[in-house]
Amino acid sequence: MARSLGDGGMPLLGQLGVSFDDYGEGWVTAAWAPTELACNPLGQVHGGVYGVIHDAAMNFATNSALDSGDRAATLDVAYQTMKGVEAGSALAVRGEVVRVTRQVAYVESTVRDPDGEVVSRATGTFFVRRKQS
Repeated sequence: MARSLGDGGMPLLGQLGVSFDDYGEGWVTAAWAPTELACNPLGQVHGGVYGVIHDAAMNFATNSALDSGDRAATLDVAYQTMKGVEAGSALAVRGEVVRVTRQVAYVESTVRDPDGEVVSRATGTFFVRRKQS
């Protein structure tokens, strides 16, 4: 998992300004300074970009809760954006597992501004593939 710090192994995330900085069992954090690539023509982060960020954070959190060799795949992501932000804003991202069953993980993610105010939040459902014994 440590090798996924930074852009999470996905250059797109780095290009959007995301850098995963810490994780533990069932959670992950990232710093996000949205780049121009993440923004619409009016300079605000495009709504769909939040989906990419949330999906990545929740997937990382899910994988951090699994045994080595187990994997997770996104089944569903639902998110809301409560506040517009511009390129360069200092944002904090956190993904956290709520519950893991044998085949399904339920996960949440938040993006917060420097004042701790929620900018966007998400819930996700992930299919868990256990390694063969």
